[in-house]
Amino acid sequence: MGPGRLLAKRDTYFSSLRKLSIPSGLVLLAWIGVAAAQQRVTPTTPLLSAKPEATVPRTDGDSESYRLGVNDSISVKCINLAEFGDTPIRIDTDGQISLPLIGRVQAAGLTVKQLEEDLKKRLGTFVIDPLVLVRVDEPRSQPVSVIGAVNKPGVHQLEGTKTLLELLSLAGGLEQDAGHTVKLTRRREWGPIPLAGAREDETGEYSVAEIDLKQLVDAKVPAENIVIRPFDVISVPRAELVYVVGDVRRPGGFTLAQKESLSVLHALSLAEGLQPTATASKAKILRQDGTANHTEIPVNLAKLLSGKEQDVAMLPGDVLFVPNNKARSAGLKAVDSMLSLTSGLLVYGRF
Repeated sequence: MGPGRLLAKRDTYFSSLRKLSIPSGLVLLAWIGVAAAQQRVTPTTPLLSAKPEATVPRTDGDSESYRLGVNDSISVKCINLAEFGDTPIRIDTDGQISLPLIGRVQAAGLTVKQLEEDLKKRLGTFVIDPLVLVRVDEPRSQPVSVIGAVNKPGVHQLEGTKTLLELLSLAGGLEQDAGHTVKLTRRREWGPIPLAGAREDETGEYSVAEIDLKQLVDAKVPAENIVIRPFDVISVPRAELVYVVGDVRRPGGFTLAQKESLSVLHALSLAEGLQPTATASKAKILRQDGTANHTEIPVNLAKLLSGKEQDVAMLPGDVLFVPNNKARSAGLKAVDSMLSLTSGLLVYGRF
């Protein structure tokens, strides 16, 4: 209001008060109050103060890359609004959450930072410069499958950034018959596996890579201990075996480890050698031919042990059979019986 109009209005106001016989002192005080009220500016829409009284430290860890998903439990806090507390909110099967004032909001597929920015825009209707903080309390949308020759195969949640060795550790470590490689399969949406030799599968939907387990565990190639992504599949195949059975000290199956074959003498040493009753010259290797049948390969262990013949390679699945010398076995049993009887007589004679 301009000065001229204000003075004219003042004179009219004084004239009306004088007609009511009100003292001039009171008239002046009343006018001062009216003038002050005219100069006061009142906002049309009341807004809350934008200055927060406190700050809340972020604890979600990786807000730039972590993508929220179904079943994740999060907390949403707005410093400027008392309606927002620290109560955990579960992202439902539609990928949405329900919040005070703004209702249902899409959360799945967004990073923590993206969700914060979206909520700031929505809450800007109710508060000036809202300070919104989103925290991931319980990640449940980033499963990784660990299968094969591990002690605790199953599905594990990443819950942050984890490497290949960390996931194998969560799966209880490797079993004794674990093979020498680990196979990693990754969805195309996470990009190709950053390792030499990684390739696409036949469908083009997955990236596949094989990693040398010994080098990984021995930390000889640290770059192979890569960061695992959601929905990765870690498969640890069981090692190929060869078998030694018959008249040996410790019959059983033995892993090939990183070798594609194992010599007969090496396999025999793993079986702790021959029994005294073994027929070393008539041993044989039983090898499957891809059908229900098998082939027999004669092996003279006596000549191998004496160095008169070249060692023979055993392939995965081969069985080394060492027969028993029945006559020698019967003779040894007779000797054992005589020794037992003699021992009994000696003990009896003492009494």
